[in-house]
Amino acid sequence: MDEQRETLQRIVSTLANKNDEIHNFIDILNHTIKNVQVNSSSAISELDEEFDRLYSVLYEMSGTMANTIRQEAAHKIQALQDQLSQCRNALESSEELLELATQSLDIKDPVEFLKVEITVASAFRISLKPKVSDSMTHLMVDFSMERHMLKAIKFLPVPRAPEIDMEACVVADNCITVSWRMPEEDCRIDHFVLEYRKTNFDGLPRVKDEQHWEVIDNIKATEYTISGLKFDKKYVNVRVKACNKAVAGEYSDPATLETKAFVFSLDSTSSHLNLKVEDTYVEWDPTGGKGQLKIKGKENKSSGALSPKRTSVGPSSRGSRDRFVGESYTVLGDTAIESGQHYWEVKAQKDCKSYSMGVSYRNLGKFDQLGKTSSSWCIHINNWLQTTLSAKHSNKTKTLDIPVPDRVGVYCDFDGGQLSFYNANSKELLYTFRTKFTQPLLPGFMTWCGGLTVSTGLQVPSAVSMVQKSENRLSGSTNSLNNIAC
Repeated sequence: MDEQRETLQRIVSTLANKNDEIHNFIDILNHTIKNVQVNSSSAISELDEEFDRLYSVLYEMSGTMANTIRQEAAHKIQALQDQLSQCRNALESSEELLELATQSLDIKDPVEFLKVEITVASAFRISLKPKVSDSMTHLMVDFSMERHMLKAIKFLPVPRAPEIDMEACVVADNCITVSWRMPEEDCRIDHFVLEYRKTNFDGLPRVKDEQHWEVIDNIKATEYTISGLKFDKKYVNVRVKACNKAVAGEYSDPATLETKAFVFSLDSTSSHLNLKVEDTYVEWDPTGGKGQLKIKGKENKSSGALSPKRTSVGPSSRGSRDRFVGESYTVLGDTAIESGQHYWEVKAQKDCKSYSMGVSYRNLGKFDQLGKTSSSWCIHINNWLQTTLSAKHSNKTKTLDIPVPDRVGVYCDFDGGQLSFYNANSKELLYTFRTKFTQPLLPGFMTWCGGLTVSTGLQVPSAVSMVQKSENRLSGSTNSLNNIAC
């Protein structure tokens, strides 16, 4: 019976998953139908705009060319009218001369005949050939080739969908490098468009309950690096499409890249009352919680009352322990590390007088300070009279004679039993604890007279990974606090 029930339960689970996939696919189909309607209307509008622009160009060219013909005609007519005026003047002069010559023929007296002076008329000097031709054929056009070209107009060939090269894609250093290739060479490709979005699903992209695609346009190469990411989701969906001068092709099949990163917030529910905690920022406040702490010692002992701000937290946090009190100005992360390699960074305010960062088991007592118990490891920075940096564990301290960076990277390899601290800017190793972690770890922070900002959702930098590999090879010379004498 139990075996049959278990089998049925597996069938129900499989059917539920399949049902969820079908619902998601139906959403995708409906979404695609709407996009087809919207995109077809958009394509028609763009086609109308293209033909309107073509009509506009032809109309403008027609006006320009007609104006050229008018100017040429006006120039020729003016030249011919000027020549016509000259001819009329010459004709009038020649008629007067003709009359004078005719009268001179009638003179009988030789002496009088010699006195007559005949001047050659301008009519003999004038050209009887038109200065310009009446032909306008040089301004004629032949659109037969253009008509043939216009009749041959077709829709541009749509570029094929690129193929994402998963083997060449790299997720490292809070960056994602996406690489793709075209299924066949296409010299008309002008650029590519890359879209990405964060998700917690490793399957096909979903329509509902997902973030919008982030768009990166005008990419000329066949790869692109998205930098400055915070990996607050488990995966990133990416897709690419190719574009020529006027049309874009279909998107590539979406690819899902895993983004391994550790994301947590600071747990304000059990932090010290003198700490102001906001998500990933903690600041020491000397006035915090005074109203709650001003209880007479006798009353406090007899009542055994808990902090009024204490809330019940689940097993994923720290059980039912009270807030940190006394000089333990501590706040822990709200997410435990139970396996794997993780990395986060911490930046202190410039005027911060004293602060620590590290990890702790959940059983850290409310009076305990980081590094002063066997269940916590940290580095501590003291900025009082002089700046000192030290590593602390199990109430043992090792002073580190190195400059204090303005930002510290914390690397935790739970399975490998390693906790390392780095200069987050140069990735220079500051210190490494080596041990065997036997319980889940929580990120821990202490600050006094100042504040700390924690950056999470970061991947293990490649430079840190390289240093860790080198450290592992030299593990025989490790500087573990187990050998430190107080």
